[in-house]
Amino acid sequence: MTTTRPEIPAQAWPLFDRYVHGDLSRRGFLEQAATFTGGPAGAAALLAALSPNFAAAQQVKPDDARLVTRRQAFPSPDGNGQVQGYLVKPAGASGKLPAVLVVHENRGLNPHIEDIARRVALAGYVAYAPDALAPLGGYPGNEDDARALFAKLDPAKARADIVAGARGLLTVADANGKLGVVGFCWGGSLANHVATQVPELAVAVPFYGGAPAAEDVPRIKARVLVHHAANDERINAAWPAYEAALKAAGVRYEQHSYAGTQHGFNNDTTPRYDAAAAQLAWERTLAAFKATLG
Repeated sequence: MTTTRPEIPAQAWPLFDRYVHGDLSRRGFLEQAATFTGGPAGAAALLAALSPNFAAAQQVKPDDARLVTRRQAFPSPDGNGQVQGYLVKPAGASGKLPAVLVVHENRGLNPHIEDIARRVALAGYVAYAPDALAPLGGYPGNEDDARALFAKLDPAKARADIVAGARGLLTVADANGKLGVVGFCWGGSLANHVATQVPELAVAVPFYGGAPAAEDVPRIKARVLVHHAANDERINAAWPAYEAALKAAGVRYEQHSYAGTQHGFNNDTTPRYDAAAAQLAWERTLAAFKATLG
């Protein structure tokens, strides 16, 4: 796992956040980064340093003998017809297990999120990681192409596919009907959204995700555990209104902000990763799963 990160100029973080979320092109990032990295070569080196290294961060190998994996599809009548994804469960588990939906960032079902799903499964759950990019051929193998594909998605259908994945997990033979969701970035927003759409959901854990519409919050029946990066103005700006809506609706919630962290601090494939914050957030996440799902 990544334990150290290269020195990244402070002005690179907001610039990279804009690039990651589609508000700045690759060319735009490189041009602006060149103004504080000594030129085009320095800007290119900076972008390379900020880009993920999946192999170095992998915690659980795809062929880990403790797990059973398969590709799984569920009907998605309000989305793209079906949702496809990666299902993982502990090998040799006796009886049915609680299930956890694992929702990716705005790059599709890449190796990092598959690794997260395997980590969840090793904690004793049936984990399902849907791929919003499946209608466009799935994760294309690199982050730049994935970024371009993500911009082509129909947002409403993509959201419906993720909700269909949650509902599908309630029906699989491996699972016992107890359901949670964890999501990161775009997936954090979807974790919040799923909580408003699936009343059977027991717990939602959004990592630095956008808030749902205020009028939808009263439909949340799940416990909500919110993880925020301290240095994430874009996401954090919506928290006061979301918190007020949660309080007004009587939703059981907990929120944590991790000092000194950037958006994406749990992603151990990039320099945004903060090991201490990620470990604490993950411990809190697993504790919430245990308390609500068993």
